[in-house]
Amino acid sequence: AWLPACRFEFDEVLRPDAVSGAAGLARAGLALHLFSGDQTASVEAMARRLGIADARARCTPQDKLAGVEALQAAGRVVAMVGDGINDAPVLARADVSIALGTAAALAQARADVIVLSDRIEDLPVLLDTARRTVAIVRQNLRWALFYNAASVPLALVGWLPPWLAGIGMALSSLVVVLNALRLTRRRGPAPL
Repeated sequence: AWLPACRFEFDEVLRPDAVSGAAGLARAGLALHLFSGDQTASVEAMARRLGIADARARCTPQDKLAGVEALQAAGRVVAMVGDGINDAPVLARADVSIALGTAAALAQARADVIVLSDRIEDLPVLLDTARRTVAIVRQNLRWALFYNAASVPLALVGWLPPWLAGIGMALSSLVVVLNALRLTRRRGPAPL
Protein backbone atom coordinates (compact mmCIF):
# COMPACT_ATOMS: atom_id res chain seq x y z
CA ALA A 1 0.00 0.00 0.00
CA TRP A 2 1.15 3.50 -0.83
CA LEU A 3 1.39 5.97 2.09
CA PRO A 4 2.01 9.67 1.64
CA ALA A 5 5.37 10.81 2.95
CA CYS A 6 4.30 14.40 3.46
CA ARG A 7 1.37 16.74 3.25
CA PHE A 8 1.30 20.38 2.11
CA GLU A 9 -1.24 22.97 3.22
CA PHE A 10 -1.46 26.47 1.84
CA ASP A 11 -3.14 29.36 3.56
CA GLU A 12 -3.47 33.10 3.14
CA VAL A 13 -1.21 35.11 5.40
CA LEU A 14 -2.18 38.54 6.63
CA ARG A 15 0.37 41.30 6.47
CA PRO A 16 1.82 41.82 9.96
CA ASP A 17 0.27 45.28 10.24
CA ALA A 18 -3.14 44.49 8.70
CA VAL A 19 -5.01 44.08 11.98
CA SER A 20 -3.68 47.33 13.47
CA GLY A 21 -4.31 49.17 10.18
CA ALA A 22 -7.91 47.96 9.95
CA ALA A 23 -8.49 48.79 13.61
CA GLY A 24 -7.08 52.29 13.10
CA LEU A 25 -9.39 52.93 10.15
CA ALA A 26 -12.39 51.67 12.13
CA ARG A 27 -11.44 53.93 15.07
CA ALA A 28 -11.29 56.84 12.60
CA GLY A 29 -14.95 56.21 11.80
CA LEU A 30 -14.69 54.33 8.52
CA ALA A 31 -16.93 51.39 7.69
CA LEU A 32 -14.73 48.64 6.25
CA HIS A 33 -15.75 46.30 3.42
CA LEU A 34 -13.71 43.47 1.94
CA PHE A 35 -14.19 42.55 -1.74
CA SER A 36 -11.87 39.69 -2.70
CA GLY A 37 -11.47 37.22 -5.51
CA ASP A 38 -10.28 34.57 -3.04
CA GLN A 39 -12.24 31.55 -1.83
CA THR A 40 -15.10 32.03 0.64
CA ALA A 41 -13.52 30.26 3.64
CA SER A 42 -10.30 32.23 3.30
CA VAL A 43 -12.06 35.58 2.93
CA GLU A 44 -14.34 34.91 5.90
CA ALA A 45 -11.36 33.96 8.08
CA MET A 46 -9.49 37.13 7.09
CA ALA A 47 -12.56 39.28 7.69
CA ARG A 48 -12.99 37.83 11.18
CA ARG A 49 -9.36 38.55 12.04
CA LEU A 50 -9.65 42.10 10.69
CA GLY A 51 -13.03 42.83 12.30
CA ILE A 52 -14.77 43.42 8.96
CA ALA A 53 -18.47 42.55 8.91
CA ASP A 54 -19.08 42.97 5.16
CA ALA A 55 -16.80 40.52 3.36
CA ARG A 56 -17.51 39.25 -0.13
CA ALA A 57 -15.57 36.37 -1.65
CA ARG A 58 -15.01 35.12 -5.19
CA CYS A 59 -15.48 38.64 -6.58
CA THR A 60 -14.66 39.33 -10.18
CA PRO A 61 -13.45 42.83 -11.11
CA GLN A 62 -17.05 43.53 -12.19
CA ASP A 63 -18.37 42.36 -8.79
CA LYS A 64 -15.97 44.70 -7.00
CA LEU A 65 -17.04 47.55 -9.27
CA ALA A 66 -20.72 46.80 -8.59
CA GLY A 67 -20.02 46.74 -4.84
CA VAL A 68 -18.39 50.16 -4.92
CA GLU A 69 -21.13 51.58 -7.14
CA ALA A 70 -23.79 50.26 -4.74
CA LEU A 71 -22.08 51.99 -1.81
CA GLN A 72 -21.86 55.22 -3.81
CA ALA A 73 -25.54 54.95 -4.82
CA ALA A 74 -26.36 54.72 -1.10
CA GLY A 75 -24.62 58.08 -0.62
CA ARG A 76 -21.31 56.77 0.72
CA VAL A 77 -17.95 58.26 -0.18
CA VAL A 78 -15.79 55.27 -1.06
CA ALA A 79 -12.04 54.97 -0.54
CA MET A 80 -10.69 51.82 -2.19
CA VAL A 81 -7.39 50.13 -1.40
CA GLY A 82 -6.19 47.71 -4.06
CA ASP A 83 -2.99 46.16 -5.27
CA GLY A 84 -3.71 43.89 -8.22
CA ILE A 85 -4.28 44.36 -11.92
CA ASN A 86 -7.87 43.22 -11.42
CA ASP A 87 -8.38 46.14 -8.99
CA ALA A 88 -7.68 48.80 -11.63
CA PRO A 89 -11.32 49.31 -12.75
CA VAL A 90 -12.63 49.66 -9.20
CA LEU A 91 -9.74 51.95 -8.22
CA ALA A 92 -10.67 54.19 -11.15
CA ARG A 93 -14.33 54.25 -9.99
CA ALA A 94 -13.78 54.90 -6.27
CA ASP A 95 -14.01 58.43 -4.91
CA VAL A 96 -10.50 58.01 -3.47
CA SER A 97 -8.24 55.19 -4.57
CA ILE A 98 -5.14 54.03 -2.75
CA ALA A 99 -2.44 51.60 -3.84
CA LEU A 100 0.48 50.34 -1.82
CA GLY A 101 4.07 50.61 -2.97
CA THR A 102 4.25 46.97 -4.07
CA ALA A 103 0.97 47.10 -6.00
CA ALA A 104 0.88 46.23 -9.68
CA ALA A 105 1.86 49.09 -11.98
CA LEU A 106 -1.66 49.30 -13.42
CA ALA A 107 -3.19 49.56 -9.93
CA GLN A 108 -0.74 52.33 -9.08
CA ALA A 109 -1.56 54.13 -12.34
CA ARG A 110 -5.27 54.15 -11.42
CA ALA A 111 -4.71 55.18 -7.80
CA ASP A 112 -5.06 58.71 -6.49
CA VAL A 113 -2.53 57.98 -3.74
CA ILE A 114 0.35 55.52 -3.51
CA VAL A 115 1.53 54.66 0.00
CA LEU A 116 5.24 54.15 -0.57
CA SER A 117 5.85 52.65 2.85
CA ASP A 118 3.73 49.66 1.81
CA ARG A 119 2.36 49.39 5.35
CA ILE A 120 -1.37 49.06 5.88
CA GLU A 121 -1.05 50.66 9.30
CA ASP A 122 -0.07 53.89 7.51
CA LEU A 123 -3.57 54.20 6.03
CA PRO A 124 -4.96 55.77 9.25
CA VAL A 125 -1.97 58.16 9.20
CA LEU A 126 -2.84 59.04 5.59
CA LEU A 127 -6.47 59.67 6.58
CA ASP A 128 -5.44 61.86 9.51
CA THR A 129 -3.05 63.86 7.31
CA ALA A 130 -5.76 64.36 4.68
CA ARG A 131 -8.26 65.55 7.29
CA ARG A 132 -5.71 67.93 8.82
CA THR A 133 -4.83 69.27 5.36
CA VAL A 134 -8.47 70.03 4.55
CA ALA A 135 -8.90 71.79 7.91
CA ILE A 136 -5.83 73.97 7.34
CA VAL A 137 -6.85 74.82 3.78
CA ARG A 138 -10.24 75.94 5.11
CA GLN A 139 -8.55 78.05 7.82
CA ASN A 140 -6.31 79.68 5.22
CA LEU A 141 -9.26 80.42 2.94
CA ARG A 142 -11.20 81.99 5.84
CA TRP A 143 -8.18 84.10 6.76
CA ALA A 144 -7.72 85.26 3.15
CA LEU A 145 -11.41 86.12 2.88
CA PHE A 146 -11.31 88.07 6.15
CA TYR A 147 -8.11 89.91 5.25
CA ASN A 148 -9.28 90.87 1.76
CA ALA A 149 -12.77 91.83 2.95
CA ALA A 150 -11.20 94.16 5.50
CA SER A 151 -8.25 95.62 3.60
CA VAL A 152 -9.43 95.96 -0.01
CA PRO A 153 -12.27 98.40 0.80
CA LEU A 154 -9.91 100.44 2.98
CA ALA A 155 -7.39 100.60 0.14
CA LEU A 156 -10.09 101.53 -2.38
CA VAL A 157 -11.30 104.52 -0.38
CA GLY A 158 -7.72 105.64 0.28
CA TRP A 159 -7.61 104.98 4.02
CA LEU A 160 -4.89 102.36 3.55
CA PRO A 161 -1.78 103.60 1.71
CA PRO A 162 -0.37 101.29 -0.99
CA TRP A 163 2.85 100.63 0.92
CA LEU A 164 0.90 99.52 4.01
CA ALA A 165 -1.40 97.37 1.89
CA GLY A 166 1.70 95.69 0.38
CA ILE A 167 3.14 94.98 3.82
CA GLY A 168 -0.24 93.69 4.96
CA MET A 169 -0.46 91.36 1.95
CA ALA A 170 3.04 90.02 2.62
CA LEU A 171 2.20 89.43 6.28
CA SER A 172 -1.06 87.76 5.29
CA SER A 173 0.84 85.41 2.98
CA LEU A 174 3.29 84.67 5.80
CA VAL A 175 0.41 83.75 8.12
CA VAL A 176 -0.96 81.34 5.48
CA VAL A 177 2.43 79.69 4.92
CA LEU A 178 3.15 79.33 8.66
CA ASN A 179 -0.29 77.82 9.20
CA ALA A 180 0.30 75.33 6.38
CA LEU A 181 3.69 74.39 7.85
CA ARG A 182 1.85 72.91 10.83
CA LEU A 183 1.24 69.91 8.56
CA THR A 184 4.93 69.02 8.73
CA ARG A 185 4.58 68.14 12.41
CA ARG A 186 4.18 64.39 12.70
CA ARG A 187 1.31 63.10 14.78
CA GLY A 188 1.31 59.44 13.70
CA PRO A 189 3.78 56.65 14.36
CA ALA A 190 5.68 57.09 11.10
CA PRO A 191 5.74 59.30 8.02
CA LEU A 192 4.23 58.05 4.79
